[in-house]
Amino acid sequence: MIMARFKVKKSKGVGAINTSSLPDIIFMLLFFFMVTTVMRENSMKVKIKLPEASEVQKLEKKSLVSYIYVGTPMNAKLYGTNTRIQLDDAFATVDDIQEYIAKERQARDENDRKKLTTSLKVDSDTRMGIVTDIKQELRKASALKINYSTRKMVAKK
Repeated sequence: MIMARFKVKKSKGVGAINTSSLPDIIFMLLFFFMVTTVMRENSMKVKIKLPEASEVQKLEKKSLVSYIYVGTPMNAKLYGTNTRIQLDDAFATVDDIQEYIAKERQARDENDRKKLTTSLKVDSDTRMGIVTDIKQELRKASALKINYSTRKMVAKK
């Protein structure tokens, strides 16, 4: 009887990983993040410390929100210490609000114009008189969906 001999193969180890497509993947990810990232649109010119609230809800679609900032100017030497209104990147008066809302509506799609929300980011030390004046101008501009931006109240232990 003749017995067959089998050779035992020695393991050659794990093969090298092919990295030739790695630069393509990295550039594809880089391009994706460059396209989808939205840079901050407004530079803040007023100081805002938002008031606290116990019942807070997040906005559904932030792309349909126009912001009105109210607070004291960051550069008090140049602009003084009186409360100012900021629309986009510039200081404004209460009389400029109707024009601002009209411009914001024109920048939106026809279907989204009815869903436009105006968010008031008002410093907690601001007097209510200026907020009331802003609300009156928003009513005249038929911007009736108003949101007050706040920060969530932290429960004290």
